[in-house]
Amino acid sequence: MQFGFSAPTAGPLSSADNLTRLATGAEALGYDYATFSDHVVIPTDIEARYPYSDTGEFSTAGNGERNEQLIEVAFVAARTSRLRLVTSVMVVPHRPAVLAAKQLATIDTLSGGRVTLGIGAGWMREEFEAIDAPDFDKRGKVTDEYVAAFRELWTQEHPRFSGTFVKFDNIVFAPKPAQKSGLPIWVGGESGPALRRTARLGDAWYPIGSNPTFPLDSLRRFRAGVEKLHKLAVEAGRDPKSIGLAFRFPKYGSALPDKAGDGERRLFSGSGAAIAADVKDLAAIGVTAIDLSFGGATVADMLEEMKRFRGEVMAKL
Repeated sequence: MQFGFSAPTAGPLSSADNLTRLATGAEALGYDYATFSDHVVIPTDIEARYPYSDTGEFSTAGNGERNEQLIEVAFVAARTSRLRLVTSVMVVPHRPAVLAAKQLATIDTLSGGRVTLGIGAGWMREEFEAIDAPDFDKRGKVTDEYVAAFRELWTQEHPRFSGTFVKFDNIVFAPKPAQKSGLPIWVGGESGPALRRTARLGDAWYPIGSNPTFPLDSLRRFRAGVEKLHKLAVEAGRDPKSIGLAFRFPKYGSALPDKAGDGERRLFSGSGAAIAADVKDLAAIGVTAIDLSFGGATVADMLEEMKRFRGEVMAKL
């Protein structure tokens, strides 16, 4: 099992010094990867509903000071040697397809093949409009087409593509990513469209356990999601075993209720021993990567919590 942590992209902890201390400290503690969120701008008036809160409110909407995702990934790559770098997730329509593919390939090359591309179609209409992204209502089709274009650019000596939203031919695209088959693509999201996208295009499914509309807060619920994914994969002509599983938990521990919405045990609630047992159960289903958001007002606080999790959970595996 690989364990990751959420690297701050906003606020005081996202400064150059703090990011460096956090990333190198996590690497020294034995964490496998860091995750990076994606917002280009934060509109001051948001009517779109945030999928991962009960109220639908985006809790950091008032904080517009954010690093650009891919630049922060490159920055952290330059200051670490082993840590994998996971976009969690990159809103695919936010950036032109060829430019994004080039940026990601460059970071992967310079980091020695350490980038994993977590993807999503996006949820905030106002942000799409502010940055002049493609039509928000077509974001699913845009995302699928851009991903296909990424793979063409990363793997073909003479890439060419003719789609509805992106077209290219007669170009040289180099360097290719260090990872010879291109960056692994983890598909974020818990909804039906996200599962279908994973079944058709993903190297792994990468849901968050806290979506109130599509809850994955118990082992039974998560297993049902995996079963649905596997059925969709077969329908898409793919071997279900070829699709990996990663899982994100924004919260964990005794602060969580011990029961999920279906009456079963809530995953990652309770003691370190109970959480370690959850990890073993998830591994038995096929999960190979789990990441969490560690709290703390300072880098020292965050690293201390990561150290405590390592001792109370990771050491028991």
